[in-house]
Amino acid sequence: MAESLIASAKNTLTTEASAIKALADTIDQSFVRACELMMSSEGRVIVTGMGKSGHVGTKIAATLASTGTPSFFVHPGEASHGDLGMITPKDVVLALSNSGTTAEVLTIVPLIKRMGAKLISMTGNPESPLALEAEVHLNVSVEREACPLDLAPTTSTTVALAMGDALAVAILDAKGFTAEDFAFSHPGGALGRRLLLRVFDLMSTGDDIPKVSEDSLTKEALMEMSSKGLGMTCVINIKGKLSGIFTDGDLRRCLDSDTNITSAPITSVMTRNGKTISQNILAAEALNIMEDAAITAIVIVDSNQMPIGVIHLHDLLKAGVA
Repeated sequence: MAESLIASAKNTLTTEASAIKALADTIDQSFVRACELMMSSEGRVIVTGMGKSGHVGTKIAATLASTGTPSFFVHPGEASHGDLGMITPKDVVLALSNSGTTAEVLTIVPLIKRMGAKLISMTGNPESPLALEAEVHLNVSVEREACPLDLAPTTSTTVALAMGDALAVAILDAKGFTAEDFAFSHPGGALGRRLLLRVFDLMSTGDDIPKVSEDSLTKEALMEMSSKGLGMTCVINIKGKLSGIFTDGDLRRCLDSDTNITSAPITSVMTRNGKTISQNILAAEALNIMEDAAITAIVIVDSNQMPIGVIHLHDLLKAGVA
């Protein structure tokens, strides 16, 4: 039993992989024209399909929408009962049907064409009614389904899904769609947090910034560190500019060298020329800088080198940037 299950799985994957490879050889000017219609549309890309083609169409619409092409799925059966009003003359309709003869899809084709919306078909039969009615036809025919009965939509749906991905990625590339653009469509995800959050969104500011003056003693810096809870304090000169920082690491070095932290001036034990960043950089970039320098907090300064904030590693982790 185990051997037959493994053999069946391998056969399915091999069959579908071969079909996708063969699909790559069919990409031609029809694909280019389909991309051009979608990119030039003043409306949305409306995807429609029945049954398994509908499930594939739902995913294609979601992929297009998340990669910068406004798109949504309309069920062809519901379209005949009112949802056709969701489609406008400025839209491009991508209709999926492996046979190209799906009644529910063909029923709405004349109405789509009458309103002036462009029609792209994706079928496994270039001579089918749906293929012949479309401005552009994308051929997703396969030799056989992975199903041993050659009945259940398997290879055909995989190939249609792959063609949808090819459309979305080609358009994404042509538009110069960036990772930051992608993040705007995914603000709740990890990528969104990494690409949208900037340092100024997370940093401690105002009275929450630990600061002592250059004429302070080390014990006073320790009290400031303790009260602000960031494991460090800024040391500023008479003009308010950053002179240095004093961290937990500096404290350990003081203790190792038997420095009298009660009487030692902060300038004798602080770190000069420590790492600083701008408030406008991405939080993810700040995290990389901190990890490279093996530090847990970093000072944010303005153009005059005055500290305007501090960000701690815990702030970044809490925000889900890591």
